Amino acid sequence: MISLSSDTLARTTTLRQLQILVAVARHGGYTQAANALYLTQPTVSMQIKKLSDAIGLPLFERRGKKLELTLVGRRTLEASQDILSRLDLLGAEISSLTGEIKGELRIAVITTAKYFMPRLLGAFIQRYPEVQPRLCVTNRENVLLRLQEQTDNLFIMGKVPEDLPVTASAFLDNDLVVIAPPRHHLANKHSIPLKALLRERFLLREIGSGTRLATDQLFSHQNLQLEPYMELGSIEAIKQAVMAGLGISVMSQHNLRLELESGKIHLLDVQGFPLHRHWYAVHAADRQLNLVSQAFLKFIHEESQRIIEDSRHY
Repeated sequence: MISLSSDTLARTTTLRQLQILVAVARHGGYTQAANALYLTQPTVSMQIKKLSDAIGLPLFERRGKKLELTLVGRRTLEASQDILSRLDLLGAEISSLTGEIKGELRIAVITTAKYFMPRLLGAFIQRYPEVQPRLCVTNRENVLLRLQEQTDNLFIMGKVPEDLPVTASAFLDNDLVVIAPPRHHLANKHSIPLKALLRERFLLREIGSGTRLATDQLFSHQNLQLEPYMELGSIEAIKQAVMAGLGISVMSQHNLRLELESGKIHLLDVQGFPLHRHWYAVHAADRQLNLVSQAFLKFIHEESQRIIEDSRHY
């Protein structure tokens, strides 16, 4: 029977190993974890082996192409997350005592927010240059997973999850509009009935995206069934498809500045649009924000609208 004392673990285990364990568990593999941590794959593999050797039992087992935690691995992961969370709180308390806005700021955003979040983050860093930003841009499913695992300080999304205990606050308008190629036969029509769009080739994001959810809900409320002509996995793919004349779509107006200015995409005047929504900053309800996160949250509430408006003049 293996018996480990806290003194033995303290001497043989490093905080970096705990961070690597959390990353491998989250991503399900060494390569993905290495990319997320900006390390090499052999380094990640070696550190997990050292941690396993120190504990005396394997932490992962391979199932097909994916690594899964063993029972010991799950217990070690829980302890690692607890230790790292407590260190975050310690850092927050120290920052609060000194009153300095500095340190790491981890933000996860859904892909549609990538068109404005770098501007907000850049302006924030100009004001607080000692902040070290860590920005993860991914799909809604992965953002929700990171939220559940409390991987980041703040999460930016267009729809607040209803089944998770979170604190959310709206900080920026997020109008959804109907887009078409400039020479589309509806381009010069006014007050187009929503039902008329059912006759068009509709290009939509994959099921689960915030924009898709909002679009489906609007049609459903009018007792209309929207059948997508194509489902595409990215904003850029949809924009390119619309510009190529493959169909029409719904998209956040924040993502269209260059295309609208150049005349490559046209906004259709459709009843019920624009859909007035918001961008939300979200965090776990039971998690205390550190000083940097509090400062960023205050900053985007006060400055985001002005920064976005100013960027439209460049």
